[in-house]
Amino acid sequence: MRKKLVAGNWKMNLPAHFKVRVNDNIDVVLFVPFTHITECLSDYPVILGAQNLYPGFNGAFTGEVSAGMIRNAGAEYVLVGHSERRSIFGEANELINKKVKSAIDGSLRPLLCVGETLEEREKGITMNVISEQIKIGLNEVDDIDIEKVIIAYEPVWAIGTGKTATSAQAEEICKAIRELISEMYSSEVADDIRILYGGSVNGKNAKEIFSMPNIDGGLVGGASLNNEFNEVIKGAV
Repeated sequence: MRKKLVAGNWKMNLPAHFKVRVNDNIDVVLFVPFTHITECLSDYPVILGAQNLYPGFNGAFTGEVSAGMIRNAGAEYVLVGHSERRSIFGEANELINKKVKSAIDGSLRPLLCVGETLEEREKGITMNVISEQIKIGLNEVDDIDIEKVIIAYEPVWAIGTGKTATSAQAEEICKAIRELISEMYSSEVADDIRILYGGSVNGKNAKEIFSMPNIDGGLVGGASLNNEFNEVIKGAV
């Protein structure tokens, strides 16, 4: 039985000050700015994650942060391949793959984000796009290390727009992702890997979305910045 996971992505925002009500039956992760990891360790009874990393151990890379630095700060997870990193910063699948492997080597759990644009969905190539993102993103990740990976399906057209994929649409893609993982690895790996949905998840729609058999929780943006996050968490219980 896969344990549900609800993750909040604070993006480039200051710490939110509200009490997160955790539940032993699910994992709750907050992806916070680098500068607030240590502070949030004492303020929130949750698992901490970073929003990005540089795929290298150390060196002359001014302004970058490695997996080891993130781990030393107290975080256990890291976001990789978020659509904003792909679109705004031009991160290609090959770079994202390096970040996934660097995260694993640095004892972090990468949360690999995948998803299609509205134009790609309208062209009917959603799974072509997602398959490429996953196959390249997980290149050289073996049967042991794949156990550390979590996948988040985030349709780009639903992130921060107020538009949400229907529970049926989200389930269809998450099921297809699980089938792809089964082909790449094994049915056992596919049964165990956690697949989240992200894209305007909120306190009102979380329970229905999280009730789908192939959706193991959510990656939450705006609703993680205030007390509504607790309503999202309740939707996974």
